[in-house]
Amino acid sequence: MTLMKKLFFLSLLLIIFSSTIFSQDVIRLQSCNDDFIKKQVDSLKGLYSNDGFILLKEASITMESEFEMPVVVPLNEGTWYQFVFIGEYSSKLYEVRMYDWNEKIVVYKKHQWGDVDGNVISYSYIPKFSEFHMMKPVQVNKKKKKNLCGYVMLFKKAK
Repeated sequence: MTLMKKLFFLSLLLIIFSSTIFSQDVIRLQSCNDDFIKKQVDSLKGLYSNDGFILLKEASITMESEFEMPVVVPLNEGTWYQFVFIGEYSSKLYEVRMYDWNEKIVVYKKHQWGDVDGNVISYSYIPKFSEFHMMKPVQVNKKKKKNLCGYVMLFKKAK
């Protein structure tokens, strides 16, 4: 009887180990820390707060060059929102696409390194329907392919 138990547990362990070996890689949201971006975040928080906006969500995210990082947010019809994406200063290209629930692009913004706004993309949006929207920021960096720092913020206009 004990031999059967040992064989059973050994078989179970082999199955568990083999399943982890062949499992797919999963993209995990990880925060990052960049002092230059922190200063920009603090400055923009003050600017939008003075304009009557309330910060709803914010996150620092570790990104890879040329890979979109989807951010899903629920938005309410008729509410004025302000979205901000800040990319790493050394990147050459920054883009944000925002999609509604039907996967239709409702906003597209693109900045390049030499632009006036540089590594910051900011835009206003007032949804026509209360539904989830997906914002997909991406940055392209020729020197650094992984561990790029990005920051996203969502503000809402106070009533």
